[in-house]
Amino acid sequence: MIETRVLKVDPIEPEKEVISEAVEALLRGGLVAFPTETVYGLGADSLNKEAIKKIYSVKERPPDNPLILHISDLRELEIVAENIPSFAYELASKVWPGPVTFVLKKKHLVLPEVTAGLPTVAVRCPAHPVALALIKGLGNPIAAPSANLSGRPSPTTAEHVIRDLSGKIEVILDGGDTFFGVESTIINLTTDPPVLLRPGPIGVEDLEKLANLKILVPAFAKGLREAEVALSPGTKYRHYSPQTTLILAEVGQCSNQTTYLEHVKSLINEYLRKHLKIAVICSRETCSNYENVIKLEIGSRKNLYEVAKNLFKKLREVDELGVDVAISESFEERGIGLAIMNRLRKASSRVITCTQTR
Repeated sequence: MIETRVLKVDPIEPEKEVISEAVEALLRGGLVAFPTETVYGLGADSLNKEAIKKIYSVKERPPDNPLILHISDLRELEIVAENIPSFAYELASKVWPGPVTFVLKKKHLVLPEVTAGLPTVAVRCPAHPVALALIKGLGNPIAAPSANLSGRPSPTTAEHVIRDLSGKIEVILDGGDTFFGVESTIINLTTDPPVLLRPGPIGVEDLEKLANLKILVPAFAKGLREAEVALSPGTKYRHYSPQTTLILAEVGQCSNQTTYLEHVKSLINEYLRKHLKIAVICSRETCSNYENVIKLEIGSRKNLYEVAKNLFKKLREVDELGVDVAISESFEERGIGLAIMNRLRKASSRVITCTQTR
């Protein structure tokens, strides 16, 4: 076990001395957790092979699950990637800094430990002052997955990072809550047409309009199955899971909200008959319909960005309640709603789909 320093940092105007201390830790081969606009990242100097290996060890991360390179400026893209399509620059100029990651052909200087031995690399420019200051201070791209133990809900606060990684990494930069609460959208730009690898804060519909192109959405991007090869984080392996059994109540053939609520209630009653303690993750509009359960209100169905921001926080709260089982409602798969459903499907122990047609 090592001493982990938790350093408060201003999320808007990060203090130079705090950033300098974190940069020094990176230069020594240490790991630094830092806030981004999506979730907290666990960063290492992308040119330090041993530091990259430590990320996998600390997170208990499968070795074939690649990392994301974080750069501070679009001009740095050509340092790590090649054969970049012209539309990638146009799209990047519109969404960077921001929560969109591109998968491109990697340049030879990118370590195989970063890409899990693949010929491609995932790259993004984060829209968070602390993350950008850290990258600029280091002078190299930072390799970073989310700052949690593999399989656990991603961290949206420094407290989440402390619970998972305290004593295992050198520095945690505490910049408060993250903004979006789910990881970046990832698009594979090495194919024609491009393919959505992981949905995120920027919906695929918006990206198609911005780039004037079609983006394919495979089943694994919806969380319906795993990708055969992990070209980026979030495409393979179970993710985001609470330790408590989580049941996802899918809408399926429920024709309206009334039949869907009956579906959720029937699941609740099934577990109540077994004398189990139950938590329900529900929307502001529907929580009042449930009885004899602990209600975790996640946000409004009219504002799916609010739901996304609270998602991982609620999944972690489930484990703090001491319940036997948790049941989560489903949400509309539009915009960031696709990211919400991707995460819920991957986090769930079971998915039970409504078959009522009345």
